[in-house]
Amino acid sequence: MFDRGRRRHGPPGWPQEVPPPDAEDVEDWRADAVAWLLDQAPPEFRGYRVVRHHPVLLAWLVAHHVAAQHEAVRRATGTARRDLAHRLPPEVAPAVFDVLEREDLRLRRVARAVDLLQQALDGTRFVPRL
Repeated sequence: MFDRGRRRHGPPGWPQEVPPPDAEDVEDWRADAVAWLLDQAPPEFRGYRVVRHHPVLLAWLVAHHVAAQHEAVRRATGTARRDLAHRLPPEVAPAVFDVLEREDLRLRRVARAVDLLQQALDGTRFVPRL
């Protein structure tokens, strides 16, 4: 992680573990971005050299991976009662939906962060708003 006191802030949703491209004293923010993106990807992605060496490709693949995870959570939310009614005690239902809601929120945050990293990798510079 980088020292938050010595950098400019990224836009809302920027991952805390990655300094923004215009951060002071950061030589290569892309290395931190790649590490963060790999943490969001399936472990197998670390074994693909082309993915590790091309951050734009990695961000694109991670965006698709996160979108697929998010779709799986939405489907699970829609079918949980029917699919689990005879497999789990009824008192477990609130916990199931709590897990699904938390995962939905986490994946929304990850998707936002991946989108911001993709934009930055494509050259977008974020201007702070007052």
